[in-house]
Amino acid sequence: MTASKNTDNKAPEPIDFASIQSLTESEAQAIDQLILDELSSDVVLINQLGHYIINSGGKRLRPMLLILTAKALNYSENKHLLLAAVIEFIHTATLLHDDVVDESDLRRGKESANAVWGNAASVLVGDYLYSSAFEMMVRTNNMRVMEILSKTTTAIAEGEVLQLLNCNNPATTEAKYLEVISRKTAILFSAATRLGAVISDASPEIEKSLADYGQHLGMAFQLIDDALDYTSSKDELGKNLGDDLAEGKPTLPLIYAIEKGTEEQANIVIEAIKTGSRESFNAVYEIVKATNAISYTELRAEEEAQKAIDALSILPDSKYKNALELLARFSVQRNY
Repeated sequence: MTASKNTDNKAPEPIDFASIQSLTESEAQAIDQLILDELSSDVVLINQLGHYIINSGGKRLRPMLLILTAKALNYSENKHLLLAAVIEFIHTATLLHDDVVDESDLRRGKESANAVWGNAASVLVGDYLYSSAFEMMVRTNNMRVMEILSKTTTAIAEGEVLQLLNCNNPATTEAKYLEVISRKTAILFSAATRLGAVISDASPEIEKSLADYGQHLGMAFQLIDDALDYTSSKDELGKNLGDDLAEGKPTLPLIYAIEKGTEEQANIVIEAIKTGSRESFNAVYEIVKATNAISYTELRAEEEAQKAIDALSILPDSKYKNALELLARFSVQRNY
């Protein structure tokens, strides 16, 4: 491994996420209003369920990335607002579908939409959000934008299917796990930052670097998410601890624990993945901790975050570039 933990035993300076948000505060308000306007439908259930999930919290990280990228490139028009809303619609649609597939009953500390309205309504409103996103992106009159977002939504769907195939399969390798999170999670981060470059008419080199930044950031974000399933609390995480285990998902902490644990430890984790057993969480947690699987997962996340920061070197210095760097650091420091 090329990265290493901080060797001077000093905790890194905490990242003030609110200060980063403040750089896009006016745009965030405009995006929220745009989202509410676009959610307006004469079908009451669409309004109810759409507003519920959109207004249920969340960091709005992906729209923020698009806005910060555009501002770092001195973008001066307003298409970034529309595309930021599109990105949030796509993200929200994936959450609705995810919760149905995973049979989740908690999202961001609240009952998931499918727990309130049922699976059928959640799937159909998720489809509505996808359709609305494509209707909105057409307004940019930019085929490059359409191409990026079409490929992105296809990749996300492929990632979802790959994850489904890996469920309850303890033979899943680290490489297969990384392929899933690359497609399922990181690709939308990458699309957000790439789109900021595209609408700013940035050079191909800058576009690629910013797409790489988003991809590595998304990888770091998901790696930490999977570590938090064993280190956070229900209140902090906004979902039930052990959900990944209960769904039989072979995430990196489990894959590493199987590889590095004793035969007895490996067999416990293997059986828990096969059965999707939440009752095994405490035993599996002790094994994950004993094998340093959480530290390994965090280390891989730190490597991805550093790659994201390195990709920003092509940008001129600005408070927006600095904010993008801080977001990469925040992705591995957070506890929610």
